[in-house]
Amino acid sequence: MYKAIVAILFSPILFFACSPNNVTVDGSLQRYFDSAGVKGAFGMFDNGHGHFTICNLTRFSDSFYTPGATFDILLSLVAIQTGVMKDDSSSISQALDSMQGIMNAKGPHTLGECFRDTSAYERLGFLELGTSRLERDSLKKWVDSLQYGNKNVGPKDTMDIFWEDNQLKINCDQQLGLLKKLYFNQLPFFGRTQEIVCRMMPVESNSVYRLSYKTAQGQMEDGHAVGWVMGWVEENKHPYFFVVNLESADSTKDLRRTGLEIAKKILQGEGFFEGKK
Repeated sequence: MYKAIVAILFSPILFFACSPNNVTVDGSLQRYFDSAGVKGAFGMFDNGHGHFTICNLTRFSDSFYTPGATFDILLSLVAIQTGVMKDDSSSISQALDSMQGIMNAKGPHTLGECFRDTSAYERLGFLELGTSRLERDSLKKWVDSLQYGNKNVGPKDTMDIFWEDNQLKINCDQQLGLLKKLYFNQLPFFGRTQEIVCRMMPVESNSVYRLSYKTAQGQMEDGHAVGWVMGWVEENKHPYFFVVNLESADSTKDLRRTGLEIAKKILQGEGFFEGKK
């Protein structure tokens, strides 16, 4: 029985790929990236109709980038699944105020709090979680079993932050697949684990819609900044999953904010936020 459970938990999970039969390539969405002065791609999956809307299909499906803080999704799943963290209220670090002297911490910070805040200060908690409290071999096992991105976690004998230094890379299509499977409890983690991580996603909601997302920013080998905004929007109990990937030659540009603005403009242009979907 135990072996059967392990086999299920670590069975390969293939993220879905686009097919010409269910994809609309909408080049008009490029205007949102142009007006923001960035390169990028957008993809949305209408789960009810099994249909993709994509801007810049080549970048969406063929280009791989560091996941940055979006890797917190997988990191949190593994931490909760393996018992390193009980849930999103667990303290991720008791001594953030002594780490690199960025700012004085006032009390412990929880997994959920650090997940929602991708500032330099809060990122310390996730770096501490990923490099000290989780076994690198354990992370490697999950990255391999999920077939996450290029699966490159770097040399075994280093403590590099492989998900933030351009070793591990992932494309937009795989990010979108990860979101869908997480939302529907289809990843090889316990249902409780996936439900906890889902509720950790920052949320904007009212009586008309509910918007959940995760943002990230990193740096490419050529010095360009790369950003992610990925999540789902729910209207009338129907989820639509989306990913925005963007790039700027200006490494100081806040791509988390810019990406979120682009995501909201595209979604609004597609008729969301009005309760009519």
